[in-house]
Amino acid sequence: MGGKGKNIAGKTIDKYIAMLRSAFIFYSVGRYDIKGKQLLKTLGKNYIIDIGFRNMLLGYRDVDRGHIIENIVFLELIRRDYHVYIGKVGETEVDFVAEKPDDKLYIQVTESMQSMETRERELRPLRMIPDNYEKIVLSMDRNYINSYDGIKSLNLIDWLLS
Repeated sequence: MGGKGKNIAGKTIDKYIAMLRSAFIFYSVGRYDIKGKQLLKTLGKNYIIDIGFRNMLLGYRDVDRGHIIENIVFLELIRRDYHVYIGKVGETEVDFVAEKPDDKLYIQVTESMQSMETRERELRPLRMIPDNYEKIVLSMDRNYINSYDGIKSLNLIDWLLS
């Protein structure tokens, strides 16, 4: 076990990820405590700059569509010039907190909102956020309810093209 509770393998992985970030292959995203309004030091995420790299390295796996969709939304938020965080509210996670000086969005990403279980899982963290900034759930659904208690439900492709 190395210093700060990380073993040698963990330190090596951290070094590799740092190199991939400096080569602009990965983006690292910090975790933000929405209620405490502070950046947390743990449990950030990494997103790959090009899904093609991911498919080349791992092979295309249809079961990973949720991760791929989340990565696409992250890249689009960056393209739209947002500063992006992973949100934490209570014990739940908000996929993205996207900020500009004059705007803030909270976004959940899921393949489908059709099942009641998924709908509740995706809406729960957004309902816990005490402010009035826009809250959105993006999915691949075409037939959907447009709003759940003021939380917008949008088709991912329509959102990407807007």
